[in-house]
Amino acid sequence: MIRLNTENAENFIQKDSLKRELAKSLDALQTILNGTGEGGEKMGWLNLPLDIDDCMIDECNKIAKKWKGTVDVVVIIGIGGSYLGAKCAIEALSHTFSAYGMERNYPQIVYAGNGLCQEYFSDLMEFLSQRTYAVIAISKSGTTTEPAIAFRFLKEDIEKRFGKAIARERIVTITDARSGALRKLSDQEKYSSFYIPDSVVGRYSVLTPVGLLPIAVAGFDIAALAKGAIAARKRYTADDADNPAIRYAAVRNALYLSGKKIEIFINFNPKLHYFSEWLKQLYGESLGKKHKGIFPTAADFTTDLHSMGQYIQDGERILFETAILENGGGRMMTIGDIQGNVDGINYLTGRTIEDVNKAAIEGTRKAHVDGGVPNIVFEIGSLNEETLGEMFYFFETACAIDGYVLGVNPFDQNGVEEYKKNLFTLLGKPGYEKK
Repeated sequence: MIRLNTENAENFIQKDSLKRELAKSLDALQTILNGTGEGGEKMGWLNLPLDIDDCMIDECNKIAKKWKGTVDVVVIIGIGGSYLGAKCAIEALSHTFSAYGMERNYPQIVYAGNGLCQEYFSDLMEFLSQRTYAVIAISKSGTTTEPAIAFRFLKEDIEKRFGKAIARERIVTITDARSGALRKLSDQEKYSSFYIPDSVVGRYSVLTPVGLLPIAVAGFDIAALAKGAIAARKRYTADDADNPAIRYAAVRNALYLSGKKIEIFINFNPKLHYFSEWLKQLYGESLGKKHKGIFPTAADFTTDLHSMGQYIQDGERILFETAILENGGGRMMTIGDIQGNVDGINYLTGRTIEDVNKAAIEGTRKAHVDGGVPNIVFEIGSLNEETLGEMFYFFETACAIDGYVLGVNPFDQNGVEEYKKNLFTLLGKPGYEKK
């Protein structure tokens, strides 16, 4: 279970301000539960944990079982919310060095369609040329430029190398239920296919097949992920000021009103790096509208303390930290004694690396708070599927609350479309001649 500690943030907020923001956040939660806010038609994520039935889990696990031992690699094609949720879960749950020769029972997961770098894609094709592979193509429309280009290349390659019959077994799509280019192609080619609910936007889709299928194919327990999300739904939709999602949203907004314009998501475990990337998209795309919103960024500690630590400690006082801290996990490794104490750390003899990491966590917190940086802490238990299910649902709920308090629609992303319009014009896409 997530434990939220906002003490070292509330010390920077006037009590009256926090009280007002708590009241606003409670009202926002009611707006969410009633579905009466702007973007209410995209509120399908709210009940997703209850929609993950045995049939959906079985279908995902069936594909995972079919590909286990028969393909070396599975390529996830998608961009933004179509891949980040799955990637952050897979990275969090995998052995740190699973991509470097550590024995594994499931295919290696790689990603395509999340950018337009030619070198990346040519390296990927060279990598796949020596391996058997399968593809999960994720796109609501099938025409988003980055994933559409990737899918065109990979579909052609897999059919050329293995034949259309094998390709049909090794291509799965996740797309619109009724319309769009990828739906049409899936029906035409008779691919196994899942649908993305109309009521769920990409960055809120990790608890749909968009996230569930890749996580299952990587060998992880999606039933446990669903269990964590179901428990979270009950806890974080409670109409109560003690609801951690309410308090986190209220503290964030109170800090924002006091001049804190940047939130740094931090961790002390490299496996959480991509969870921070998922958070950056969730908050940036949901709340950065109408010239409003906290700018989300991230840092991996202690690594980034030796690069960004100076600014955090002594730079402009426009930021606050939100730390996600894991309790437990990993094998205990005890520091030994060395003759002559040549490295100067014999004083740590008998301590574990985890002891040192905990001291770094506490020392960093104290230094930054003393330096004027508010600090919010999430403590989680072991990093497993159930914990991740809870974390996904918690932050989705808190983010939606923030959006309505801020006065923006947390479920649209009109700003993202502007670069696409320019891209289409520069590339000569029909229909964009006037622009």
